[in-house]
Amino acid sequence: MAYGLPALPAAALGLPLYVFLPTVYAELGLSLTAVGTVLLLARLWDVATDPVIGTLSDRTRGRFGRRRPWLVAALPLLVPAAWMLLRPADGAGIGYLAGWSVALYLGWTMLALPHSAWGAELSDDYHERSRISAAREVALVLGTLLATGLPVALGIDGETEPAAALAVLAPLLAVGLPVAVALAVLAVPDRTGRTATAVPWRQAGALLAANRPFRRLIVAYLVNGVANGLPATLFLLFVGHVLAAPSMQGPLLFAYFLCGVLGVPAWLALARRIGKHRAWCWAMLANCAAFAWAPLLGPGDVAAFLAICVLSGLCLGADLVLPGAIQADVVDVDTAAGGGRRTGLYFAFWGMATKLALALAVGAAFPLLDLAGFRADATASGTANGPTALTVLALLYGAAPVAFKLVAVALMWRFPLDAAAQAGLRDRIRQIETPEPTEG
Repeated sequence: MAYGLPALPAAALGLPLYVFLPTVYAELGLSLTAVGTVLLLARLWDVATDPVIGTLSDRTRGRFGRRRPWLVAALPLLVPAAWMLLRPADGAGIGYLAGWSVALYLGWTMLALPHSAWGAELSDDYHERSRISAAREVALVLGTLLATGLPVALGIDGETEPAAALAVLAPLLAVGLPVAVALAVLAVPDRTGRTATAVPWRQAGALLAANRPFRRLIVAYLVNGVANGLPATLFLLFVGHVLAAPSMQGPLLFAYFLCGVLGVPAWLALARRIGKHRAWCWAMLANCAAFAWAPLLGPGDVAAFLAICVLSGLCLGADLVLPGAIQADVVDVDTAAGGGRRTGLYFAFWGMATKLALALAVGAAFPLLDLAGFRADATASGTANGPTALTVLALLYGAAPVAFKLVAVALMWRFPLDAAAQAGLRDRIRQIETPEPTEG
């Protein structure tokens, strides 16, 4: 559907950017330490802007709604910043990288956060929200496949030509994103509803903490995010050093994301039968069953790992679609209590949890690998990692995610918001938002 279209070109700012950008700027003469520091500070800026943009979009009023104006306003900032970062001029320095990174992340937040909140408000129906969430997340995965596959289709080797691989994404974003936003804004309504009650910044956290279903969901989402972040962070190292098959990194990653898209319809159907939170739990358990075998693999076990990628990829469809749809239901708890539609504020903290989960995964995995004596350049330098280092890598990749996912399942198995409970909340919200008839 048209609502999900902006996520397709915007996906070029996800995985491909993280893979190629540091190398490109290092080749321009910047130190890896400087590049890493700038990108870390830019991400911290990205996190800090989430609650600001979320709250401001909640309070936006106008004939075009609350969310659509933000998507349009993001374009003049996001598109030029992306173009400049993806196609840096010779001699671009640390100030160039820092300035355009800050602009990029601000523009990204202005686009992505209101876009997510908009989707949560498009329908009051418990099951329809899953379909809307699927439209956005499937578009994002398809965009990731397109952005990673485009350089390959053009004969560009991302490992030896990272600058060229990054540059070909700029036209995709510069043309595709404005067109996609225009189609979404023109074709999809913006349900304004009642404007959110103003909340002082210092009280925003307390407001969300008082929402018990949200508190439970956000913790489960964060824990599951760490479970997903560990293998995402360590994928290239696991395939290259444990399986000793670096040439298979691209095909295996492609299979994983493709299965993520293919699995979505099945999880939507299961969620309609047993509820969103229970379907998500079964997906996490199935993922555990697949990943439990990963630490047992060794050099040459590519076929077995492909099976794990296929099975865990199919489960990815549930991770992409169902948590966001449940989050839309959780916002109803606050709205039914008379707070107005503070969807933007809730999705701001949702976005912060997403970023924190990946940061925790990276921040834990690499120091532990370092302590184990693991060297990422071992093969290139003619040395080999020892058994202890490879075992730690395998356990972080396969065993640790299983433990985290089991915690998330325990938190979500008896989640209180099902279709019946959400219907009751919607009845209460309709009473609040329907003006009382005047006498006269």
